[in-house]
Amino acid sequence: MLGLFKSKKKAKHPRILVIDDEPDLVSTMQCRLEWYGCEIISACNGQDGMEKAASEKPDLILLDTTMPVVNGHEMLEQLRRDPALKDTPVIMVTAICAPEDIAKASSYGVADYVTKPFDYAELMEKIKNTLQDKG
Repeated sequence: MLGLFKSKKKAKHPRILVIDDEPDLVSTMQCRLEWYGCEIISACNGQDGMEKAASEKPDLILLDTTMPVVNGHEMLEQLRRDPALKDTPVIMVTAICAPEDIAKASSYGVADYVTKPFDYAELMEKIKNTLQDKG
């Protein structure tokens, strides 16, 4: 009977930083990923993304390639040089599917590469797998 009154530990929701310069896409991703139980932080370019990554310490970053100010590859380079952030898993979510772009992203150790448009269930599966590998 006493077991009924024990507080249950609240499951930790993964904190995901979404970095993309398309506000409609970010909004849609936020709604969908929150529905899956994720906590979302967003940024509109790589510079803003680096600042939020440093302050928020996300569990995972979803990163677009083509953005103003600092693009995705430049941000990846900065991220991997930062001792506090270098191991943060990154999934590229981009419309660019050229082999050289995928190879460049792979050279920075991205966890996965998803091309737009994408299926949210598939993206969520990749997120789940990446977070399990991290854990």
